[in-house]
Amino acid sequence: MEGNLFKKILVATDGSEDARRAASYGVNIAKATGAEVHALYIISTQHAVTTRTVMGWSEAFEEYLANKGGVAIADVEKLGKEAGVKVEPVFLKGIPADKILEYAEENNIDLIVMGTHGLTGIKRFLIGSVAESVVRHSKAPVMVIR
Repeated sequence: MEGNLFKKILVATDGSEDARRAASYGVNIAKATGAEVHALYIISTQHAVTTRTVMGWSEAFEEYLANKGGVAIADVEKLGKEAGVKVEPVFLKGIPADKILEYAEENNIDLIVMGTHGLTGIKRFLIGSVAESVVRHSKAPVMVIR
């Protein structure tokens, strides 16, 4: 990482309030460092088994999640446009923490920015389980926004 400290910043978003706050930080850091932002939304399959039995996992539900992802990514893109920062939209499907870590490694991400709690509402001590897992296993620095 010669020159700029950050070239690629990954902003993980799910559209939650925490994720929006984190996106704002990520975009501002990108603006200050000349980095580009990769806005990542993951259609979670983590609770798919439960969801399938309770709700009947359907294409309609997946489409709903994808649309929600579109809105979440559009929020980050809007912040980027206002700040003059390039935003690369990325949609993946899988276990959120795993996908964030894989994407970061495969794309030489210099910084991961994410919120503490996503839409799952699970509050494990002070930090959400996805954020905790990413912090524990990431090779890149992780900034977690409360």
